Amino acid sequence: MKKIIFLTISVVIGILVYNQNEEIIIPDDSIRVRIIANSNNIEDLYEKKKLKEEIKNELYDLVMNADNSSEASSSIQDNMDKINKLISSKTKDYSINYGMNYFPKKAYKGVVYKEGNYNSLVITLGKGLGENWWCVLYPPLCMMEDNQSTSDVEYRLFVKDVLNN
Repeated sequence: MKKIIFLTISVVIGILVYNQNEEIIIPDDSIRVRIIANSNNIEDLYEKKKLKEEIKNELYDLVMNADNSSEASSSIQDNMDKINKLISSKTKDYSINYGMNYFPKKAYKGVVYKEGNYNSLVITLGKGLGENWWCVLYPPLCMMEDNQSTSDVEYRLFVKDVLNN
């Protein structure tokens, strides 16, 4: 009986240690995407959310076949007209910037991502005084974020595979 209890405790400790090493780490050469709402009123936050839903798949399509961040960056730059056209079909008052942009600190699933300037595509709606949404566009770490059928374990394994390749 003592051996079974000891073995069970050992397995639980092993699982906890293993899961701590599976944190999602954003690579240094990643490309982020950020959408900033005009304000924090309900209409503006809804507009930001709807734009995120509309543009997320389009952006993913642009970078999904890239072998590295340089190829992903070229694809984004080559398609800025397409990105602008999509955004302007949803809202008229916005600005867009691709390059080094400031990102605030973000805590996600127990991991804190530092604030700083990162290579990114930033879409600012109106005055840009509202809450923001951001994630990693390349490698496409955020593309599975809203998929309710994907478990945390599958997400972590996907991220690990992307980072290892």
